[in-house]
Amino acid sequence: MNKPSDQLGRLDQVSEDIIDQDIQIIDPHHHLWPGIPRTDGVSADNRYLLEDLWNDTQSGHKVLKTVFVECGQGYYESGSEAMKPVGETKFVIQASEEAEKDISKAQIEGIVGHADMMLGNSAREVLEAHLEEGKGKFKGIRHGASWDDSEEIRNSHSNPIQHIYLDDEFQKGVEQLDALNLTLDAWNYHKQIKELTELAKCFPNLKIVQNHFGGPLGIGPYADNREEVFSVWQESIAELAERNNVFIKIGGLAMPINGWGWHKRELPANSDELVESHGRYYLHAINCFGVERCMFESNFPVDKRSVSYPVLWNGFKKIVEDFCIEEKEYLFYKTAAEFYSL
Repeated sequence: MNKPSDQLGRLDQVSEDIIDQDIQIIDPHHHLWPGIPRTDGVSADNRYLLEDLWNDTQSGHKVLKTVFVECGQGYYESGSEAMKPVGETKFVIQASEEAEKDISKAQIEGIVGHADMMLGNSAREVLEAHLEEGKGKFKGIRHGASWDDSEEIRNSHSNPIQHIYLDDEFQKGVEQLDALNLTLDAWNYHKQIKELTELAKCFPNLKIVQNHFGGPLGIGPYADNREEVFSVWQESIAELAERNNVFIKIGGLAMPINGWGWHKRELPANSDELVESHGRYYLHAINCFGVERCMFESNFPVDKRSVSYPVLWNGFKKIVEDFCIEEKEYLFYKTAAEFYSL
């Protein structure tokens, strides 16, 4: 498998002309992290900060704004465990203020942080601290819920319990989110989509966005069952879409857990391969939710192990090439702008 230090040159092996360059884009899902320091004092190559984000967003497509989504970075090193995630919002605000020095490039306009919803009613204090540090850019939280009973599947970094969406304390935490008119980014695997649907029924006024298609798994016990997984996913997504308060991020399907194996290859994916392999997922989600509740996402730099930024967005544009201009405006810009009040 390619090491992180090989990634830049490897991605450059697949070069494509940028299509539909005038389409305005909000990338509603990316991360930032400083890299893991090595003993020689040099930052490891998994670093992804503003400069790296700009290298991607300036690679040909018209990316105007972005939304950062929590990934456990910049936490406070002291204080209560509950409050430590607020440090991540402060870390991203610093990056966004640095970005404002050059408004010709993509601006970080939204922040989705983390607060432990298992704190129940006490989560409100953490949410209010995020709002204070966020300077108007803090939009909501993500509490990773992805859980599977297979030891071959890694669960979310927040170590969720099984059936977390149905837990009383979790739902008390979500009540505080709802009361403050904040959003919930939902990250789970495909067998949990039905439980997210139940959560959405409990909070009909809460704006929820399903991340990464609801995580259709393709490794471990699911590696040889792609059609079965797709069938289960397809039905669950259609049911989730019946909840009008739920939106969906369409992207994040090139992660290793989805089982395509692109991260192991000499050559990363090209846009035609992305369309051929993933197109039916995108079209089903759009058909169920409508363009007004779907938003394309990069999930960078996680998906960067499989595909480059310009190739990824070329793929998105090819999937919806037959859509009208108004529909494309929602998918690439307006849905994200409206969901996150950008």
